Amino acid sequence: MTQPGVVWAAGVSSARALVVGIVGGRGGAGASSFAAALARRAAGTSATVLVDLDRSCAGIDVLLGLEQVDGVRWPDLGGARGDVDGGQVVALLPRWGRCAVLSTDRSRPVPPDPAVVADVLHALTTAAGVLVLDLDRGAVVAGESVAAACDVLLVVAPRDLRTVAGVLAMREQLVGHGADVGLVATGPAPAGLGVAELARAVDLPVRGTIGIDRRTAAATERAGLPSSGLLARAASRVARTIGVAS
Repeated sequence: MTQPGVVWAAGVSSARALVVGIVGGRGGAGASSFAAALARRAAGTSATVLVDLDRSCAGIDVLLGLEQVDGVRWPDLGGARGDVDGGQVVALLPRWGRCAVLSTDRSRPVPPDPAVVADVLHALTTAAGVLVLDLDRGAVVAGESVAAACDVLLVVAPRDLRTVAGVLAMREQLVGHGADVGLVATGPAPAGLGVAELARAVDLPVRGTIGIDRRTAAATERAGLPSSGLLARAASRVARTIGVAS
């Protein structure tokens, strides 16, 4: 597995960034929240950028309570093509604690051009230790996402039959590129589907589990994603498992 760099050094990390893609096994799985929690944990030990690629989302900056914070969003990077300076991009991004955030924009909802996404992400891999990508599930299913560029792919998977069907629909797009692919199972299960049963049904290993934490959901509505609770603890465990935190 690619090892992440650990510091900003004149805008360039000591090695290519570790790229971690997060996708929901179905709609409403909580993938964006988990991606953010994982990025925050990774940022404690490595220069980290959280990248919003979910075309159906109003902007991950809203989830984090950053929508009023100045900084570059995807629509501002429409001319970023070719030899993009990753360090300059990072310097212009809003910050969520120690984590830089590249979000879509609720007021400018046009998705970024795929060529711009490719060039910007390539630039960011030279300027960070870890990139956490909040992937668009529909794009993954259609084979139109950047999942193939990820070193690690994590599927946030509620324990129900809709998720089984959803994961199977995109499984070929996840496992065909050499990434380390695994599940982050959420629960409880409405019909008693166990974590091991879910893993067998989709033939993917489990990298972590998350219990339902209604306090986290309520706190997010008030002030952005909190730094404590079941989600934060699960993200810490998964971060250690995939090597982005000690």
